Amino acid sequence: MKKNIGWHNSLVRLALFWLIPCLFLTSCSAKDDADMIRQLIKEGAKLAAEHDAVGLMQLTTEDFLAGPGQHDHKEVRRILWLAFRHYGEFKIVYPEPSIEVESSSDEAAAKLYFLIVRRERSLPRLDDLYEDPQRWLQEVGESADLYRLTLDFLKKDGDWLVRRSLLEPFKGLGFGA
Repeated sequence: MKKNIGWHNSLVRLALFWLIPCLFLTSCSAKDDADMIRQLIKEGAKLAAEHDAVGLMQLTTEDFLAGPGQHDHKEVRRILWLAFRHYGEFKIVYPEPSIEVESSSDEAAAKLYFLIVRRERSLPRLDDLYEDPQRWLQEVGESADLYRLTLDFLKKDGDWLVRRSLLEPFKGLGFGA
């Protein structure tokens, strides 16, 4: 009987020996993936400020669709061209996006609140609130054009790409929000 218990304990130890590193690697992998997605969002904001529609489209999958509506690459490039013309020189300001990485697949989602401001305008208080999206939104309030961008990602050949996007005006945290 003691022999069976010893064998069982060894099996449990062996399982834990493999399980714990796997859990650690999975959590690290999800964190690394979230960091990669944050970098992709940062690159997208930079490309938008540079009016680089071609560069932005390179961050998307071949079957990318943007909403509201179902806009493909060609339509999105046209919409971006019109937006770049409308806004002129601008920058995109945003707090830390919320990111959810599916641990069992190569899919992820992000939600990003942002505003578009003239390039020369400085908003140092918002920079200080990057890691506190709730306070960032409260600071912006209803005094700016604020947007919510929901992004669905697909990991392809080790790189994250945007598969779907949905852009919506956001009224802030004031009345009716």
